[in-house]
Amino acid sequence: MHLASEQIVNLHRIAPEVILCFFGIVIMMLDPVVGPTRQRALGWLAFIGTLVAIFGVHLMEHVTPAGGPTGAYSDVIRADSFSIFFHVVILAAAALCILGSIDYLQEENIQKGEYYALVLFASAGMGILAGANELVTAFIGLELSSISSYILAGFRRRAMKSNEASLKYFILGSFATAFFLYGIAMAYGATGTTKISLIGDALSGAVSGGQSVPSLAVLGLAMMFVGLGFKVVAAPFQIYGPDVYEGSPTPVTALLASAPKTATFAIMLRVFYVGFGAAQPFWFWAIWGCAILTMCIGNFGALVQTNVKRMLAYSSIAHAGYILVAFAASSEAGITAVLFYLAAYALMKVGAFLVVTHLGQQDERHLDIKDYAGLGIRQPILAAVFTLFLLALLGLPATGGFVGKFFAFQSALDSHIVWLVIIAALNSIVGAYYYLRVVIAMYFWEPSTEYTPTKVAPALVFALVLAAAGTLYLGILPGRVLDFAHTAAQSLLPR
Repeated sequence: MHLASEQIVNLHRIAPEVILCFFGIVIMMLDPVVGPTRQRALGWLAFIGTLVAIFGVHLMEHVTPAGGPTGAYSDVIRADSFSIFFHVVILAAAALCILGSIDYLQEENIQKGEYYALVLFASAGMGILAGANELVTAFIGLELSSISSYILAGFRRRAMKSNEASLKYFILGSFATAFFLYGIAMAYGATGTTKISLIGDALSGAVSGGQSVPSLAVLGLAMMFVGLGFKVVAAPFQIYGPDVYEGSPTPVTALLASAPKTATFAIMLRVFYVGFGAAQPFWFWAIWGCAILTMCIGNFGALVQTNVKRMLAYSSIAHAGYILVAFAASSEAGITAVLFYLAAYALMKVGAFLVVTHLGQQDERHLDIKDYAGLGIRQPILAAVFTLFLLALLGLPATGGFVGKFFAFQSALDSHIVWLVIIAALNSIVGAYYYLRVVIAMYFWEPSTEYTPTKVAPALVFALVLAAAGTLYLGILPGRVLDFAHTAAQSLLPR
């Protein structure tokens, strides 16, 4: 009886993943029997699946009382406030991307149920990654997410760029996976365990006993950082990012730029702060240098782009650098800033890419800045929404992007990382040029006679309204989400 009760609790603590996989399997089974005219209904079923999975997050919280044990399946999965926060962000991003995909797939003549199932499976992998307290479990979540993402990147099978994106993502992703696995093996060799919390105990015990952190453990962490740095598109592991983001179907790009990055930062925080907190003097400088390189490559790469989708891809790299600034703070305030920034970033980045999804039209022919000329006259509401997302990415007040950057930079200043903040601020000024260039094109350039935007589909309107409302809410009334992020940060750090 006790064993049965324990298994029920375990299932509750992975409820979102169970629900996502269930809906994914149902969609795969319905796909062959649903007629071509009804395929879009599977998209709405997938959207409902993400909403039910968000309810599953409530079940995780319900079986995790304050102060009680949070582990599941011998503590390889954690259902703490930290994991719950990331589940909400990942599922919100996935839901918005599904809404943005329904009419896009119809227009591209690739409306298939397997697309929505893959999004759900990828989201389940990200959820496992966010809650993993064991490195092999994290690897399973990473691969479930990655394999689904490789297929999604090449879903426009007749487009050469999409095929190229999928192949590049797969080949380079396989190398990154190998580095991550070697890192796990070395961490196990140094500590005798793959549980992140026990690795932290072993290394802390060695340091408190007057010993240094084993070189094998430091090397293992470095190799894991290579694998995880690839997934968050941090320099110098970002080389694949612009090509993959440009070649993937734009709703997939919206997903890749938000949810996997969020989930990977979750496991990075757990590995670095909990597992290798005793090695902080080693990894601090790696994060510090990576943050500078990532911000500079992202912003200066975006400066020379005329393709809006590719420009937003480089922008995504730059924002990984800003998040690393807060990561380098090595404090509870830094973790809180990382969490809040990721929530705000997911909303504004998904929203921006969904606008590009609509304006690109069939075969994504209209992605150049000149195609956005006069949008403020032709579709003023859509132009205003896109302007909101661009200004939020820039970090203007009254948006989630501003609050995210403020707390990221503040946490770094509190940790006396002044030069890193100065470099981040200068990079933000550089970012103003390429964001405002698009805004100027929409409002001050003469409309193009060769391109007329079509009416925005209802599902996409719904997604854009949700993303815009969330971006403004986090900028004007950030208190509740900040409190949630602070509680999540406290649940992560070992007592």
